[in-house]
Amino acid sequence: MLFVGIGNVLKRDDGVGVFISQNLEKNASVDALTVEVSIENYIGKINSLAPEKLILIDCVDFGKDAGYYKLTDLNTMRDFTTNTHNISLGRLKDLFVVDDIKVLGIQPGDVSFGEGLTQDVEKTAFEVLRIITQQLQHKNN
Repeated sequence: MLFVGIGNVLKRDDGVGVFISQNLEKNASVDALTVEVSIENYIGKINSLAPEKLILIDCVDFGKDAGYYKLTDLNTMRDFTTNTHNISLGRLKDLFVVDDIKVLGIQPGDVSFGEGLTQDVEKTAFEVLRIITQQLQHKNN
């Protein structure tokens, strides 16, 4: 399983995917990659790693309250992504050799220029990190 963090850290909550992946990269038992806004530059690398499952972590506008999050299959996802990336998540499915691709989307509260996550989104980011860590520990026991 490979976690991929997508986002722009200079647009507040749009950096939530990067925040999560950078924290996951600190854990040697987790495969994580931070791609920021240019995931298309990492397609070859991701395909060469050939993970069984790919989880893309990104800011997604679901029209919900800030901090709402949802794990969904990339194939069934409408294109809710904010327009800060060079390629939309919806177009990515045809570029990967991985069959099982999920999107962990987190509803932003603020994507204006600035650094740091809003309180609601930061709280969700830490909750997601806790859940991922617990699930991986449970899987390894």
